[in-house]
Amino acid sequence: MIRYKFTHFFYSLVLAFFVLSFNAQAQFSAEHQHEEALLDVISSLQHNHYSGKQLNEEMSSDIFDRYLQDLDPSRIYFFASDIREFEHAREAIALEVLMGNSQTGFAIYNRFHQRQLERLNHLLDILNDDSHVFDFNSDMTIETDRSEADWLSTPEEMDEHWYKRLKNALISLKLADQTLAEARETLIQRYENQINRIEQTNNEDVFERYANAIAHVFDPHSQYLSPRNQENFQINMSLSLEGIGAVLQAEDEHTKVVRLVPGGPADLAGQLRPSDIVVGVAQDEDGPMQDVVGWRLDEVVNLIRGPRESTVRLQIIPADSIDRSARREITIVRDRVRLEEQAAQKRVIDIERQGQPYRIGVIEIPAFYIDFAAMQAGDPDYKSTTRDVEKLIEELITENIDALVVDLRNNGGGSLREANELTGLFISRGPTVQIRDATGRVDILGDFDPKVAWSGPMAVIVNRLSASASEIFAGAIQDYNRGIVVGSRTFGKGTVQTLLPLEHGQMKLTHAKFYRISGESTQNRGVEPHILFPTLFDEKVVGESALDGALPWDTVHPVRHGRFPSLTPVLDELIYRHEQRVADNPDFTFMDQQVKRSREQREQTQVPLNISLVRDQRDEVEQWQIDTENTRRIAKGEPPIERLAELEDLMPKDSQGRPINPEAESILHETAEIMVDFIDLHLSNTAQTSNRVVNGN
Repeated sequence: MIRYKFTHFFYSLVLAFFVLSFNAQAQFSAEHQHEEALLDVISSLQHNHYSGKQLNEEMSSDIFDRYLQDLDPSRIYFFASDIREFEHAREAIALEVLMGNSQTGFAIYNRFHQRQLERLNHLLDILNDDSHVFDFNSDMTIETDRSEADWLSTPEEMDEHWYKRLKNALISLKLADQTLAEARETLIQRYENQINRIEQTNNEDVFERYANAIAHVFDPHSQYLSPRNQENFQINMSLSLEGIGAVLQAEDEHTKVVRLVPGGPADLAGQLRPSDIVVGVAQDEDGPMQDVVGWRLDEVVNLIRGPRESTVRLQIIPADSIDRSARREITIVRDRVRLEEQAAQKRVIDIERQGQPYRIGVIEIPAFYIDFAAMQAGDPDYKSTTRDVEKLIEELITENIDALVVDLRNNGGGSLREANELTGLFISRGPTVQIRDATGRVDILGDFDPKVAWSGPMAVIVNRLSASASEIFAGAIQDYNRGIVVGSRTFGKGTVQTLLPLEHGQMKLTHAKFYRISGESTQNRGVEPHILFPTLFDEKVVGESALDGALPWDTVHPVRHGRFPSLTPVLDELIYRHEQRVADNPDFTFMDQQVKRSREQREQTQVPLNISLVRDQRDEVEQWQIDTENTRRIAKGEPPIERLAELEDLMPKDSQGRPINPEAESILHETAEIMVDFIDLHLSNTAQTSNRVVNGN
C-alpha cells in the first residue's frame, strides 16, 4: 500500500513504472501547463470549497471510482482485466494530484480511448458486412441499466453485449419507419461521426475530464473549465445569445434538457420540457435531421444555436413518455430571451362554493430576476421580481381577491436578493434565509421594511424543478406559517457556487450553503409541501438527491422569528377535503395513473430484442395512453380521440399561443379550491372562538 510518507523521488519511480505498464504508446499525455493547472485546481478546492475536504487515501479511492464512472457509467467499454490493472493506482492518485501530476488520469483515458474505438469499429464491421443477417425474431433481451453490473470479462461477452445494443438500435429505427438499409446507413453515419469526434480529442480535453472527476468528488456542482469551455459556461449552455433558451447537459451518449429559460423560445413554444432527450437536430423547415447521439455537448449546442427568426427542428424522446423508444419532432423559432418575457404574470380564478363566490388571485413567477444594469443606471422603473409582484398584488386587490396563490413551478431560482425581498412582501419584518460559508460563518438576510403587500390567505405551489431561490422563498413562507405550500418536493439545490480564475482555465466551486430560518438546509432534501400533489418527476432521477456526491442535508442554529398562527389545527382537514375532492377529479386520476404506470416502466430494465414483441409493447403502451386519455376526456365531457397526435391540436392555448397543460391547470385550480377551504375553516375557527368568548368559556 502506498503511504503518504513516501518520498517524492520514490513515489515518482513507482508512478513512472505504473504509467508505463498501462500503455507503452500513449496517445494522450499531460502538457507542461497542466501541472500548474492541476495544482491550482486542488488548491482552490482544498482551501475554498465549502466541505473543507482534504485529499487523503479515502478521497484517492473516491477519485478513482468517480473517474471510471464518468468515463464508462454503463460499464460497456472497460474489461474487468482493465479495472484490475487500474486498481494499482487507486491509492496513488491523491498523492499524484498533490504533486501536480495527472499521468494516471491520462493513462486510464488512453485505455478508454482504445476501447471506444475498438467497439465502434467492431459495430461498423458488422454493419458494413452486407452478408450479415440480423435475426429480429429471437428470444434475446438486453439489460438497459448496467450501472451496478459486473465489468465484462471476455471479448466474447463484450461482443455479445454490443451486438445486442446494435440490434436494439436497429429495432428502434425500424419502428421509426426506416427500412433495414436506411437504419444500417443511419447507424453507420452515427458511429463514423462518433469516431471522428473521438479522434478530435486532445490533451486539453482529457485533462479537463480528469480534473472534473477530482472536482466532482467534492460535490457535483464544482467544475473545472478549460480555456476553450469558458465561453460556453458564460452563456450557461442556455443558447440564449441566439438560440432556443434551454439549458442542456450531457448524459451518457445523449443530450438532456435540464431546464427551459423562462420567456425563451422553447418555453413559449410549449413543446420542449425538462428531462426531454435530444437525439436529432435539423435546420429550417425541411433540412435533413442530423443524428446527434454520441455527440459532444458543445457540438450539439452549436448545432442548435443560430440566427434569430431562423427555424430549428429537434427530434426528442419525451421525458414523460412511457415508451422510452418513442420519438417526437418539434419545431422552434430561434430568438433572444427577453427579460420582459420572464416577468411575473397574474390572473384570477373564480370559484363558487355553496352559492358564495370567491376570487383567487394567481401570480406566476418564472424566475427571480432583476435588471441590475437599469438599477445601477438609476432607472426608477427598472424591472425586478419583487417590484413586479408588488404591482400585480395591488392590481389584484382592486379586483377584490379573497386569497393569493404564488406559482413557483419550474422556477429554477435566480437572484438571492429578490427571494429575500419577495418574502418581505408577505411579512412585516424578520429574517428570511441563512448563508453559511466555508469558514463556518453564518450570515442572516432578512426583511426590515414593515410594509406588507398582502396580508390575506396565501398558498405557494412548487414542484421538483423549483430550486434555489424558489426554495428559499417557499421555505420562509412555511417557517413563518405564512401560507400553505402545495405541490411536490422541491429540487434540493441549497448550495452557492462562485467562479475563481486560474492561470489556465477557471474553477466553479461550491463555497456556501443556504439554510432556512428554522435551521434546516434546503440542500438535498428540498422543501416538502404541506399538501402533496402527483408528480411524474422521479426523485431518484431528477433533483439534488439524484446527483452523485451531493452535499448532505444538515442544520444550523435556528433564528428567532415571529410566526403567524399555526396551520396545524386546520391542516388535517385541508388534506382530507383535498383528497375527497381529487378522488373524483379526472385530471388527478389521470396523473395518478401516469405516475403508477411510469414507475412500473422504469422498473422494467430488460428490453426484448424481438421486433414483434417490441412493436406489441409499443402498441400496448400507446393504446393504454389513448384509453387513459379518453377516460379523462369522457369524464370531462370532451370527445374521445383515436390517435395521440390529435391532442396537440385539441389542447387549449393561452394568450401567447402556448398549449395549456391540463394537468398543470388542474393543479392550479385545486390549489384555489384549497384556498377556499382555508378561508372557510379560518372563518369557522374564528366564529367558534368568538362564541366561546361570548359564552364566557
